[in-house]
Amino acid sequence: MLKKKRKDRGYPLTPRTFGEPLLYLLPFLLIISIFMIYPIVTIFSSAFFENYDYLKGTFTGYGLDNFRQIFADPTFLASLRNTFFYVVTVVPISTALSLLIAVLLNQKIHFQAFFQFAYFLPMVTALIAVGVVWKWMYHYDYGIINFFLSCFGLEPVHWLEDPNVAPIALTIYGIWNKLPFTIILFLSGLQTIDEQYYTAARVDGAKSGLIFRRITLPMLSPTIALVMIINVINTSKVFNEVFALFNGKPGPAYSLYTMVFYIYENFYNRWNVSIACAAAIVLFLIVFALTLLQMGVQKRWDYR
Repeated sequence: MLKKKRKDRGYPLTPRTFGEPLLYLLPFLLIISIFMIYPIVTIFSSAFFENYDYLKGTFTGYGLDNFRQIFADPTFLASLRNTFFYVVTVVPISTALSLLIAVLLNQKIHFQAFFQFAYFLPMVTALIAVGVVWKWMYHYDYGIINFFLSCFGLEPVHWLEDPNVAPIALTIYGIWNKLPFTIILFLSGLQTIDEQYYTAARVDGAKSGLIFRRITLPMLSPTIALVMIINVINTSKVFNEVFALFNGKPGPAYSLYTMVFYIYENFYNRWNVSIACAAAIVLFLIVFALTLLQMGVQKRWDYR
């Protein structure tokens, strides 16, 4: 009797068993292969082509000459420094501000819907259009930022014309641009924390600061780690912000090259495809290493 039941439960393996699911997955697999796998393979192979002519499709051999060239290029080294500065300033500041705003929005406050709308508005606005607005805000003569500085007796600043100030202007814009999505992630994490923890802490007489440090932060540790990883990846690929603020140029006097702008410049303007692919691989390896490092730290920091 037992043998009969086991036999009835068995599902016969036929070509249809594997063919039918594969048929449903075929459109997805084709899209992934065409738009992701093929470009990745092409980039990795092109990075090792020496003297590669993209239009003719010819090259003299394989080697590491493209990587030697980019690390000997002062522009590439400058793009590394600018990208690093942008990441280490935008990510922690935007994360801290987003967490603070998310905690406030998670409370029962007046005009909560209005504040949520105001903070989430950048997500539904075209980045180029927002960049135009920020350009006018940074304008030396008519910008609102210099107007407020003048109200405090400070001299106006050449935000977009001075190579020493332009990175700060880009950083401020980047922090503002990262807030909406990060706030949403933190709000989602805050709403998963059981209210009983807070109730028990208040009954024991714990203050708000202690509750935040001992309950909110530990319970949010996975969300914070996720936010940090996402923001590091996104800020490492900074391009649209530079393009929008500086009229398609890498900052004043070409002083604000970033990694992605360097790749864009070599690929589309100079047709140095192999150089662009080599720089893209370097960027990928840096971001991949940072992601692994953050994941390792997150495993030690998860107190849930």
